[in-house]
Parts: sequence; C-alpha cells; structure tokens
Amino acid sequence: MLEKLQKIVEDTLGVTDLDITPDTHIINDLNADSLDVVELIMAIEESFDVSIDDSEAEKMETVGDLINHLQNLQ
Repeated sequence: MLEKLQKIVEDTLGVTDLDITPDTHIINDLNADSLDVVELIMAIEESFDVSIDDSEAEKMETVGDLINHLQNLQ
C-alpha cells in the first residue's frame, strides 16, 4: 500500500526528490497547499475506489495517517 501511495503522491504533487515514508508530513515535508491536499485525496479515492469524508481528510497529516485510514476502510 505504501508503494501505491508513494506513486500517487509523486504523480499528484510532482514530488520525486523525497523519500516518502509513513512519517512524511503532507503539508510540511511535501509543501502541499490546501488545493494540493484536495487533489491528493481525490486521486487516492479514485485509485483505491473509496470515499474519504472531508472531516476525516482534515485529520490526516502524514502518509501514515492515510495508510491507516485506508486500511480501516477495507
């Protein structure tokens, strides 16, 4: 799952020079703004065929948070 998320983050945010780990902070480490986060969540929803509530998305700060949430949805 991490590898798939890494690819989505790289494709959506254009980040290729960072080692994306579960501890990677979406805003601080990836320099994502609010629009980037929305686009990232939409790409994740499409790739994993899930729906993430806006209130839940706001709580996710790291790639690990995304992984945990996706695992709970499956």
